[in-house]
Amino acid sequence: MTRPPSQDDVQRLLYELCVDLGFCLPQEEHRRLREAPPADADGFTDAVFEAEGMDPGEDRRLRRQVRDVVVRHMRGWATLDRPEDD
Repeated sequence: MTRPPSQDDVQRLLYELCVDLGFCLPQEEHRRLREAPPADADGFTDAVFEAEGMDPGEDRRLRRQVRDVVVRHMRGWATLDRPEDD
């Protein structure tokens, strides 16, 4: 079973995209993605490009770089057992 990402999970992903790849999204887009992140890597990657005002298909190399970061973070979000808070 996988768990949905927390807002902190998404914030860490967005921070890395900003620092490492220059995708520093407007605050409103940060909020939107934290509150309702796309469920798959391609959807999240496209949402980042669109929030930046870019066409996701324009630069394949850059899209692949962004997607690689998204995939790495999403893999970390998937767990078999999520510890329950007591």
